[in-house]
Amino acid sequence: MNTAHFHLPGLFEFFEFYKVFLPLFYNRREYFHEWADVASLYGAPSDCIWGGGRFGSDENVSDVLDLVRRYGISARLTFSNSLLREEHLSDVKCNKFCELFEKNGEVQNGIILHSDLLLDYLKKNYPDFYFVSSTTKVLTDFDEFYNEIKRDDFSYVVPDFRLNRQLEKLKMLSQTEKNKVEFLCNECCWVGCKDRKACYENVSRRILGEDCPEFSCSAPDGAEGYLFSRAMKNPTFIGTEDIVDTYLPNGFSNFKIEGRGLGSAILLEFILYYMVKPEYQLNVREAMYLDSMLDLF
Repeated sequence: MNTAHFHLPGLFEFFEFYKVFLPLFYNRREYFHEWADVASLYGAPSDCIWGGGRFGSDENVSDVLDLVRRYGISARLTFSNSLLREEHLSDVKCNKFCELFEKNGEVQNGIILHSDLLLDYLKKNYPDFYFVSSTTKVLTDFDEFYNEIKRDDFSYVVPDFRLNRQLEKLKMLSQTEKNKVEFLCNECCWVGCKDRKACYENVSRRILGEDCPEFSCSAPDGAEGYLFSRAMKNPTFIGTEDIVDTYLPNGFSNFKIEGRGLGSAILLEFILYYMVKPEYQLNVREAMYLDSMLDLF
């Protein structure tokens, strides 16, 4: 069976989680599906104007770098702000992080981005990164998505989650093109939402310090926040059986798990669902946090 390469959230904010999880993953492989692999951790440090929201702490940068290098995992900086201008490119903090993360031994690190202005700048100044076209572009039209796939600039393209089930068109891609597709598996957003791009732009404006009102989600049940149980009912949801029975056999191997801005408890549930054999889920919980004296309330 082909390997499913998972791209997991929280490069910075979930460092303590991954410090426990990654040794478990690599030392107790019998707990995990043989076809599941950790390909990258993605996230943005705090207060980076190139970011697209959901920042993590950057107090542990050297520890983060040591961790991904130790396990040969690609680190991805999420710099998906869609409204950057020329004057933002000289930001000291963002450039510093590029300098720190450009080298990762034999493993190449990446940058997830939206802005072509930023792309051109990064290609010129930090050529050792690979680049990922962000889902914040909201590529819901298949032809637009295909044009993005054909761009040599990008090693991966994350389509809008509403393209996940356009399998007949997806199957027509060449294998080289399929290798670039990175599906967002567990999106909870309403499939009928027409405000997704406006939501992302609102986040970008606030990161840049612009005076704008907080975006108000009008989707049904939007006020409830993220619920994995609701995401699993989304018609675009990609579950474990979908990966094994449909996507891997048809040549797709990259799967992104949403989760920045959520808690580590729900991140563990994502990993248990997608990567852990059912008979070992309790073992993983016990290794991560569960003991006989733990009280929930």
